[in-house]
Amino acid sequence: MARSQEFDTTSAIAAALDVFWARGYEGTSLTDLETATGLSRSSLYNSFGNKRGVFDSAVQMYLEHVIRPRLRGLTDNPTPDAVDSYLISLRGAIATMTPDSPRRGCLLLNAAAGIGAHDDAVAAVIRSYRQELSDAIGSGLHASFPSATAATLADRTRILLSCTVSALVLARVDTAQATATLESARRLLLGWG
Repeated sequence: MARSQEFDTTSAIAAALDVFWARGYEGTSLTDLETATGLSRSSLYNSFGNKRGVFDSAVQMYLEHVIRPRLRGLTDNPTPDAVDSYLISLRGAIATMTPDSPRRGCLLLNAAAGIGAHDDAVAAVIRSYRQELSDAIGSGLHASFPSATAATLADRTRILLSCTVSALVLARVDTAQATATLESARRLLLGWG
């Protein structure tokens, strides 16, 4: 008879998420995951298959609980100020992160330079995230500039996406420059009006 699972999977994934976010996939050991989750190696293997299974679960939690809620203002009936509100919100989130916070930067962009560079499945998730972010910014820009041409909206989306990605990467090492990048993006956006 199989043993029943005796732990809260959601809490375990949340704890693992912070470890992967802080240390990256390659920098996270099974011992780190055991310590963070309070689970034994056998429990991790039985529940997730392997370290990659834990990472995949953490990525899904990240998308559902961190990324998509922040993008909702851009995708669900966006108002003309939706992009500006998004940039302000992101800047605020980055500015309030303490240097010891495990949640600096973006889990997926942090992974892009590590495991994403040599793992096709993770690279596909990162590309999909980039597209989701691009689509959300484009949706918000369309609400701001409904008469703009498709080419203009595409260019503006690409510019703001680049600023956002740059800020999220910089947030790992230089919050002042990350927030300054988002302020520059806001000035561009407001100048387009």
